[in-house]
Formats: sequence, C-alpha cells, structure tokens
Amino acid sequence: MDLQLKDKTALVTGASRGIGLAVVEQLSAEGVRVVAVARTSTPELRATGAIVVPADLGLAGGPEQAVAAALAAAGELDLLVNNVGGGEGDLGAGFLEYDDAAWESIFGLNYFATVRVTRAALPSLIKQQGAIVNLSSIGARIPSSGPVPYTTAKAALTALGKALAEEFGPQGVRVNTVSPAAVRTALWTSPEGYGGQLAQRLGVPQEHLLAALPQETGMITGRLIEPAEVAALVVQLCSPLTASITGADYLIDAGSSKSA
Repeated sequence: MDLQLKDKTALVTGASRGIGLAVVEQLSAEGVRVVAVARTSTPELRATGAIVVPADLGLAGGPEQAVAAALAAAGELDLLVNNVGGGEGDLGAGFLEYDDAAWESIFGLNYFATVRVTRAALPSLIKQQGAIVNLSSIGARIPSSGPVPYTTAKAALTALGKALAEEFGPQGVRVNTVSPAAVRTALWTSPEGYGGQLAQRLGVPQEHLLAALPQETGMITGRLIEPAEVAALVVQLCSPLTASITGADYLIDAGSSKSA
C-alpha cells in the first residue's frame, strides 16, 4: 500500500535505537526525508540515510536547538514523531524513594521534552498541515504498572496529545498517541534499564523476568512487542490516508488491557 508519504519531511526524536530507530527506518523506506534527533549517532541510525541531529532533549534549550537545526537542514516539517523517553537512575524505586530531582528528570525527558519540541515545531507543522504522533505507554492507563514518575509523565503526555488535537485540528494539524505495552527495547533488555533493575530487586535473572513478563502481564501473544510493530502503527498514523484519525490513543499491548 502506498502511504502517500513520499517527499514529506519528518522529525523523529529518540531516534538512535528501539522504536525511534524503527520509525526512522520505516519512514525512510516510504520515501520520507527524515531528521533523526538523538543524543548519540549510531551506525544503525546513519545507515538509514537520515539527517542526524545530535541533541540532548532533556537539557535546557536542547529541544528548541534541535528543531532549529532540523528546519535549517531539511526545510518545513510535515511530520513530528515524539518518541524520546525512558529514564536513568533507579527506575525500580517506590514512590517514597523518588526525590524532587528524580521527578524533574523523569518528567523532563518523558513529558517536557515533547512539550518543547512540539512548541518549536508547530509553526512549521501548521504551515504544512502536518501530523504529530506521540509515543506514550500503557502505563498511562495503568499507573501502578511501572515507576510512578514515569507512568504519570506518560499519562500527562497522553492528555497533552488530546488537548493539542483539539486546539490545532482546526488549523489542519492531526495529533495522535501510540501507547505500547512491553516492547523489546533497552528499557527492558538492558541491565541498566528498568528491566534489569526490576530483576535485581526481585532477585531473579533478567532473562527469566523477560521470559515470564508476557504471561504475567496478560499479553496473549506470549511474547514481547517488537519495535517494528509499533513503528508500523506510527507510520500509518503519519499517512494522509488516516486523515480523519486525530485525538486518538492507540494501544498496542498484545491484548494485555482487558477493559472493553
């Protein structure tokens, strides 16, 4: 199917690995000119042919500088994929173990980075009557399923998408959200990520935790979600073929959410 994305220009954040890298690869395959924002440029990212803009979106001024660099390198933006997220430090801690600095850091990367990138990119997206896709998490709907600052930041991100869709829809900008359950990314697979920290707290090998995770969380496919599966949904929501889809929050959770 031709998604009618050829020759459009996209900005993708958090693009060096996982879902972000998969989005860059699939947009590029559709003929999109992609500006990929990441803290580090990896061989896999460079292999996509994307324009790589190194930036730390958690730092003051980082989002605005990244958007300015994207506009200078590629011109007006048709598409924005806000994928940046995750976190550093002890993500397996309980509510009382997070101080203000930890809350600010996690919200900074998982919420305010998207606010700032979107604010900087919107004038261009309005000109182009473009589309925004934000990557949230099933944790936004089930806040107890992960670190409290992370899941509440994702809940705020989901609400932001709906508010932006309402405000900027009349100006031709569509905004949608994609909320995955556990995806096979570094958040789960890295020993330093949430999966590694959780396994350590539970006193089990990380590979055992990952093997049991689908069943324990009700994922009826029996496996973790692959980044390419999430990217495929993101790219479809970027397409003009989905022009009447806006303000939506799409779960991609392998059936783990049991509500109607």
